[in-house]
Amino acid sequence: MKMGDRRMKAVSLREPGVVEIIDVPEPEVGPGDVLLDIRYVGLCGSDLKAYQGGAANLTYPRIPGHEIAALVKAVGEAVPESIAVGDRMTVSPYTACGVCPACRVGRTNCCEFNQTLGVQRDGALSRWFSVPYTAVVRSEILTLEELVLVEPMSVGYHAANRARISEIDTVLVIGAGTIGLGVIAAAARKGATVIVADIDDGKLGIARGFGADITINTLEQDALAVIRDLTKGEGVGVAIEAVGLPDTYRLAVDAVCFAGRVAYVGYATKPVTYDSTHFVRKELDIMGSRNALHEFPAVVQMIEKREQPFTDLITRVYPFAEVEKAFADWDATPGKFTKVVVEVG
Repeated sequence: MKMGDRRMKAVSLREPGVVEIIDVPEPEVGPGDVLLDIRYVGLCGSDLKAYQGGAANLTYPRIPGHEIAALVKAVGEAVPESIAVGDRMTVSPYTACGVCPACRVGRTNCCEFNQTLGVQRDGALSRWFSVPYTAVVRSEILTLEELVLVEPMSVGYHAANRARISEIDTVLVIGAGTIGLGVIAAAARKGATVIVADIDDGKLGIARGFGADITINTLEQDALAVIRDLTKGEGVGVAIEAVGLPDTYRLAVDAVCFAGRVAYVGYATKPVTYDSTHFVRKELDIMGSRNALHEFPAVVQMIEKREQPFTDLITRVYPFAEVEKAFADWDATPGKFTKVVVEVG
């Protein structure tokens, strides 16, 4: 199914600091594709870094957008009947080659040749967008505002799964941004005791609403001292870093107990130096955590229960015509925003 030579509006990061609304061809829809009427697109930390010029693996110009809430507009002839026009959908924005070492062991989320929407390939910040039907995730319960949160929550949920969190664990989550809140919600759902460290009291307040048992403002408290006091000097069983700074990378290793587990979600853009004797003496499991794997359905079910105030994560919704202002506002005061969403439809 072809859309012809018609044009539609899309947002382009032409270069760092330059956001434009441009005309692009309407997408074509293959036999196995779903055409989406895009309603909301969330912006994440990688989008802000792209705007600032510090995003890894991104070339310009680039259409951003991998946190998606949409309605099905049309389907190709090979799409299963279970997907119908009008369904509310989000999208898994990753690709997998199927043959690299990660794919061969089933860990397609860290495919060596992954291309995430809005990073290595153009994203969905446009009027319509076409994806393979295997990439869509439906909910008959969630609103479109809730659906736009599924992808970032899934990244945090995957980190919790990667760290093998269970009800017997005390978990330190460093960073109460959107990804960190996904970790907190997942860890609380699994029954763990959750400690959260951040520099912003507002975000720590949101963290308590998502299941944090104890919060630490690291501008006002010595996080390591507090953790040692809380754990009778042992340290936490699991530390998950969702910031991406050398200090917080080191805090995760310092705060975790002997035989503990550390998972890194934040990308550190500067070199990190360690006292590596901790790695060996504590016999730590140190892991990276990238994207999401099979967590989308679990996150949809979690949000559908509405046990946490998920839409409170959305700091502000900007209309499509004000997307340049959205990036500029976020760049000027990043600490004031948890989640920026653009209303497209």
